Amino acid sequence: MSTSAAPAKITDRTFEFAIQIVEVCQALDSKPGVRRTLGRQLLRSGTSIGANLEEAQAGQSRADFVSKCSIALKECRETIYWLRLMSAHKLIEADQLKRLTNEADEIRRILSTIVLRTKQNNRS
Repeated sequence: MSTSAAPAKITDRTFEFAIQIVEVCQALDSKPGVRRTLGRQLLRSGTSIGANLEEAQAGQSRADFVSKCSIALKECRETIYWLRLMSAHKLIEADQLKRLTNEADEIRRILSTIVLRTKQNNRS
């Protein structure tokens, strides 16, 4: 997450989050077995959030924008699931896991708000 005083754009936050996910997954990939398998799942969902949000920015319609943001939201929820699973098995260092989980939850809340408000504005 950005340390500047101004709030970061959600696209910037999801990009920075993806960078952190890649770093964690690189470490997990160097170990055989479950760590590697779960790391790949986390890599897919954690980097997909920002990718879908970027696609939403170029949506062909408001419905397309909502659809892409909804996919990003689903990927964020999946990422939280994988982080919870890794936490239960202590596969990631506790401080790093807490930072990632907190940021994923904040992103989830922001995306939920974007989807809800866009849908409400579409009805107006």
